[in-house]
Amino acid sequence: MKAKSISKAQVMTLILLVLFSPLAIDIYLPALPTIANELGVSSTIAQDTITWFLFSMGLGQLFAGPLADKFGRKTIAIFGVVVYGLSAWFSYLAQSMDWLLIARLMQGFGACATSVAAFAAVRDLFGPTRSGKMISYLNGAICFIPALAPILGSWLTMQFGWRSNFGLMASFAVVVLVLLTVFMRETNTVQQTQSVFKLDRYWSVLKNPSFLFHASMCLLAMAAILAYVTSAPVVLIEQLGLTMKEFTLWFSFNAVINIFVCMYAPKVMDKIGAHKCLVIGSALLVIAGIAMYSLSSIHTPAAFMVPVFISSVGCALILGSGAGEALAPFGDKAGTAAALLGLFQMSGSGVLVSWVQSLTLMPQILVALQMVLIVPAFLILMTKAYRRWQFNQAK
Repeated sequence: MKAKSISKAQVMTLILLVLFSPLAIDIYLPALPTIANELGVSSTIAQDTITWFLFSMGLGQLFAGPLADKFGRKTIAIFGVVVYGLSAWFSYLAQSMDWLLIARLMQGFGACATSVAAFAAVRDLFGPTRSGKMISYLNGAICFIPALAPILGSWLTMQFGWRSNFGLMASFAVVVLVLLTVFMRETNTVQQTQSVFKLDRYWSVLKNPSFLFHASMCLLAMAAILAYVTSAPVVLIEQLGLTMKEFTLWFSFNAVINIFVCMYAPKVMDKIGAHKCLVIGSALLVIAGIAMYSLSSIHTPAAFMVPVFISSVGCALILGSGAGEALAPFGDKAGTAAALLGLFQMSGSGVLVSWVQSLTLMPQILVALQMVLIVPAFLILMTKAYRRWQFNQAK
């Protein structure tokens, strides 16, 4: 499909589809202490509503990806929106943490379907060369949610209680479902007729060295983001005593940085290429980790957030370039490849962050450690083996 045939309405539906996941995480972050108090659980248990969501979002992509290849992107997108909306409503009604966790687990499955459909459609519409740039634009759109959602969530929580955040998610799903039905066109014109739940289908993607490496880089970048998101309320609100409004201000400022970088990243990729973007992004992430460790004894919001600002620039460059490079070798398996990429980013990062957080270190040190785990990938980017992967992929 040529670029000139891509309508603005089609692009808008893709943007709306990728917003489900960040909305489900960021809007209710300021309400986590309130949820913990009202449901009678610790703040750590309340944070599990994030990790459970991310785990199911990643795991579900193993099913959503092949189904998107078989039945089409639009069908899977509609299914995901319906599941997401119903789960958000169940979260609104939850009277115990157990029920809330189950609802969040189901909501993750819905969000994974919308995400897979969106990124696979990008690969369909823009091909291997332009998809990386479009993914950066989509990531930029995603970053608007962390900038705006906590502000809205803070207001909703103070005015109507924490449940109103999930009511808004359910309402958003209803609106998008209508727009999706009317405006989204199917982009997978050659849908699979054979069985798609076969190990060799996944293996054909996983055995590609370029995919494995770039998906792992996306995993590490996403883990750094997740480590910050889960640790920020603990550090800024519990340790440093910031108010909900002050926390939202710092969180939103970081999101504005993400928006700027993700929107500008495609132009940088045009000028210097994906490889250099990955090198620069990895270097910034390492610098951020060193800064976070060095400033960990200084108990101010800036000492925690300035390294986060640096890491956000690095993660944005890695996620945009890395995702595009990971999906580039695949055409008819774009849905499966996008699903495996999502599995790496969501479930993989969730497991990694959970393991790192089990080390019982102070949150700042844990975030710093998560950031510097990118060092091996940074070194691989400098090797001849990496250039050989890229050469073979380009042939």
